[in-house]
Amino acid sequence: MNVRRGVVIGSSVLALVGLMLCPRLSFGSDQLRAKEVIQQTCVQCHRLEGQPDSRFNLKAPDLIWAGSKYQRSWLIRWLTGKEAPLYAKGYRWDLTEVPSKHPMVTEAEANALADYFAEHNKDPRVKIGAFDLSKVTKFEAAFGGMAYKAHACLGCHVIDENGKFIGGPQSASLVAAGQRYDQDWLFRFGQNPQDYTPHSGEFLADATEPQLRAVIGFLMVQGVKDFKYYEPWTSAEFGMANVDRGKVIYKEYCSQCHGATGKGDGPAASSLLPKPAIHANIPFEKLPMEYLYNVVNHGGPAVGKSANMPYWNLTIGQQGVADVIAYLKATFKGVPDMAAAQRGGEGAVCVQPRQTAKAPDEFLTKTNPFPASAGTIQAGKELFLKTAQPVACAMCHGEKGDGKGPMGAALAPPPRNFTCGVMMKDISDGQLFWVIKSGSPGTGMMSFAGLPEEQVWQLIHYVRSLAK
Repeated sequence: MNVRRGVVIGSSVLALVGLMLCPRLSFGSDQLRAKEVIQQTCVQCHRLEGQPDSRFNLKAPDLIWAGSKYQRSWLIRWLTGKEAPLYAKGYRWDLTEVPSKHPMVTEAEANALADYFAEHNKDPRVKIGAFDLSKVTKFEAAFGGMAYKAHACLGCHVIDENGKFIGGPQSASLVAAGQRYDQDWLFRFGQNPQDYTPHSGEFLADATEPQLRAVIGFLMVQGVKDFKYYEPWTSAEFGMANVDRGKVIYKEYCSQCHGATGKGDGPAASSLLPKPAIHANIPFEKLPMEYLYNVVNHGGPAVGKSANMPYWNLTIGQQGVADVIAYLKATFKGVPDMAAAQRGGEGAVCVQPRQTAKAPDEFLTKTNPFPASAGTIQAGKELFLKTAQPVACAMCHGEKGDGKGPMGAALAPPPRNFTCGVMMKDISDGQLFWVIKSGSPGTGMMSFAGLPEEQVWQLIHYVRSLAK
C-alpha cells in the first residue's frame, strides 16, 4: 500500500488562540479607528505581525493569523463576552493556573475588529478549500476521535464526549471547536503546529494525511448540533454503479476469501478465524447502506469486525466500492430458512457451543448499575432493533433475539440465541458488557466500543428480558 505520510496535531494539538484583545474600546465600526486602538493598546500583550515564537516568549496568543483562524460568528460572541475562557489555566500556564478574564467590547466594536482581522490578518499559507467540511462522514469523524486519542491530543486538550468533558486542561479547550475555527486554517495548522508556536510543547505525531483529515473532521463537529454528515453512497459513483463491473471486482478481490459463489470457501478461508462471511446466505438488500459502505470501503475494523477484511477504498476507489455493492445486492438474496443455513443447525439449539474468551477480572466484577425499569428496557430495545452503531444488533441476532437476523446465517459460529434462558443465566453482566464493548474474537461478534456505557447497560437489560 502506498500511503503518503504526514504530521498531525498532537499533545498541544492546536494550541489555538484565545483572543485576549484589549480594554473596552470606545469607537464605532470604523476600521481606521480599530487599527489605531489595536496598535495603541492591544499590542501591549498581543502580536499582530512577525515570525512565530514560543509561547514562553509571549504574553498572550498571537493575533497574526486571526483573520484566517476564526469563524466570524464565534469571534463576535467571544469579544462580547458570550463565550467561556479557552484556557482553563491561563495561556501562560507557567505563570498562572487561573483563566484570564477577557475584557468585553460592544457588538459594533466586535464587528469592527472582525472586519479588521479579515482584511489585514490573513494567513498566506492557508489554501482556501483545502478541507471540504461538506464531505465529512460520520465514520470519519468517529475515526478522527480515535486518532485524536491515539496521538495523545487528549493529554492537553479538553473535548466533549457524550456530554462529559474529558482531557487535560493545559491548553486551549476544544469542546466547541467546530463553532470556533476555520477548517482550512485548522488543517494547515495540523500539518505542522510548530509553524505557529514552536518549542511550546507541541507534539508532532507520525500519521497519514487521511488520519489528519479525520482528526480535523472530528474537531469541526465538536459543539455543532445536528451536523449534516456526508453520505458517500449518495454520490455520483453510486448513481452509475454497474453490476457487471462489480462482478469482475468480486472475482478479482473478494472471492479469495468469500469464495467464487459467496459461500465463504475461498482459498484463504481455511486458515482464517473468524471465517469469512458466507455472502450467499445474506439478503444484502436488507442491510443498511451505511454498514455496507463502511465495511467494504473502510474494512472490518471500521465496523468492529476482523482486520482480515481489508479496507478496499485505496485499491478499487469509490466507483469500485459502488460497483461491488451493486453486485452483492443483485446476486445474494439470502436463504429462506435462516436456521437451516447456519452450520450444523447450531443456530436452532438453545445452549450454543462457544469458546468465548473470559473477560478480565475488572469487568467480571461489574454489575448493571441501572434498574431494570420499563424505560431502561425500552431504551435497550430501541438500540437493539434500530440505533446501535455500527449496526443494529437485530441484523445478526434477529428481531426476536433468537440469532436469526438477516446477517446471522452468514456467520460461523452463528449469533447468540438470547432467548435461551438456560444459557443466559450463566453469563454475568460484566461478561456481557466486555463482549459488547470489545467484540468476541473468533466469532462474527463485532465491537461496539463507541457505545456509551449507559447504552451498553440498557442493551444488557433488554437482552436479559428476552430469555425464556
